[in-house]
Amino acid sequence: MPTELPLPDLPPDASGRIVVGFSGGLDSGVLLHALAETPALRMRGLRAVHVHHGLQPGADSWAAYCVATCARLDVPCSVVRVDVARNTGTGLEAAARDARHAAFAAHLEPGDLLALAHHRDDQAETMLLRALRASGPDGLAAMRPVRRFANGWLWRPLLALPRAQLQAYAQAHGLHWIEDPSNAADDADRNFLRNRVLPLLRARWPHADAALSTVATLQADTSALLAAGDDAALATASTGDPAVLRLDALRALPAARRARALRLWIDTRGLPSLPARAIDWCSADLATGRTDRVPCFDWAGHRLQRWRRLLQAAPVRAPLDPGFTARWDGGTPLRLPDGGRLWLDGAAAGPGWTVRARRGGERIRLPGRAHTHALKHVLQSLGVPPWIRAHLPLLVDADERVLAAGDLAFDAGFDAWLRAGGCRLHWSPPGAMHTVLDAPIA
Repeated sequence: MPTELPLPDLPPDASGRIVVGFSGGLDSGVLLHALAETPALRMRGLRAVHVHHGLQPGADSWAAYCVATCARLDVPCSVVRVDVARNTGTGLEAAARDARHAAFAAHLEPGDLLALAHHRDDQAETMLLRALRASGPDGLAAMRPVRRFANGWLWRPLLALPRAQLQAYAQAHGLHWIEDPSNAADDADRNFLRNRVLPLLRARWPHADAALSTVATLQADTSALLAAGDDAALATASTGDPAVLRLDALRALPAARRARALRLWIDTRGLPSLPARAIDWCSADLATGRTDRVPCFDWAGHRLQRWRRLLQAAPVRAPLDPGFTARWDGGTPLRLPDGGRLWLDGAAAGPGWTVRARRGGERIRLPGRAHTHALKHVLQSLGVPPWIRAHLPLLVDADERVLAAGDLAFDAGFDAWLRAGGCRLHWSPPGAMHTVLDAPIA
């Protein structure tokens, strides 16, 4: 087996440094050494990042080893400590990966390449894992050799090489590495495949890794062919809010295309991947055609929520605290406890009001109306979705008269006061939430 590593060409649009994710193990050690021994790549500005997860007793000594190894290679090394969330619902392995990728992203400048040492054996494991989770072509495509990542690119130059070739390279160059003891345990799914399943497959089919890797490549080709249609399908269902889609457009799509459009929507928004049962839930809910209820599907701290003709996907957020109340004169923006914001343009200050959460039973007199109306009915007639209503602040006067519900509905007298003073009230809901209303669609 050759002891030198054939490295593929860099992405043509990548112009920055090469940042190696360096764990201190065999794979990343071989990658770092091979890049450092290639003058043209070193000249681009080679550096390493070691992520200290703090999950193993030897984590401190591993970090010290990585710093010393990089010093011998004359490669700058940054050690980044991360806190791995243990209650995400996705498992410790996935949480550690998310924390690691966030740390890598923070160290990339525009145009940089993050070089990771995944190899063909890793690709086979990933493809098998995805197959066992009933993934479609996108999932079965497993890891891509090159893709966009953060401000730059993620590059896997060893993805076509078997791990045995990396071991041969390490032995030929006298490299040393860290053995992570957790890799020997079979509790994680990937470890079980690596330690138990794949050796059995190789005993019967010696080229199992290559075959599984080829399947991933073929599925990547299929995924690329489908991508244009997915973009077009998603565009037909889009609204002014990237977190909200039109149900009528989704319902009109073939089931397979709808599933792909939904997954593309979620991936584009950077949310955790949708499980297959979420797609099944959505299809079953669309099939009923009912608009008299507000069904939800929760996954990994996020929620799909259908209301009338709209479908929203967003992190699960607590509503505005029912007990919230604050005095405000409009002179400076008011930050709300749920992360929203209220501000007034065009006036130095108002007469002084109270801002509070909805408690139920409120009424409002709209411009041009002689009588008050239940605020609940006003919001329903405006088509304000429940995920917006849950965060809606009310502006009230000393007599508890509702002057404004966010910036969606105004009392007649307050509306006249705004117009007379050339003022405008604004409300920004928390996060990236928008106030897309379920208005009639032309």
